[in-house]
Amino acid sequence: MPRIQVTHAISIDEDELEESTTRASGAGGQHVNTTDSAVILRFDVAASPSLPEAVKLRLAKLAGSRMTSEGVLILRSEGSRSQFENKREVRERLIAMIVEATFVPKKRKPTKPSKAAKAKRVDSKKARSSVKAGRGRVSLD
Repeated sequence: MPRIQVTHAISIDEDELEESTTRASGAGGQHVNTTDSAVILRFDVAASPSLPEAVKLRLAKLAGSRMTSEGVLILRSEGSRSQFENKREVRERLIAMIVEATFVPKKRKPTKPSKAAKAKRVDSKKARSSVKAGRGRVSLD
């Protein structure tokens, strides 16, 4: 069984991918009516034994509407007239998405502004206030 290497720790069995072909949409002359050049790739993320649970969750978030409610990721490529090129491009996109899902986002540490920052903010507010106060009507007393 050939495996697709995603990262040094993650590889996917080719049997987990389901690829089908269909006719590409849009203009293209007579050629578009005779060849199934668009490639649709289905990858069952939820049932995949190759991916860790944390990566599955992040991948589902990344995929958005490309993920079905059953946990199947669906990618489509029809940019090229060549079925081979479309197949290569859709696989590259899948690998790129999985690689992006392997990165753990850093947790944000809440911080408070320093005393100097607070003082600077108040000073700028006072300066702006004095500028606006000087814009009133002039009284001739």
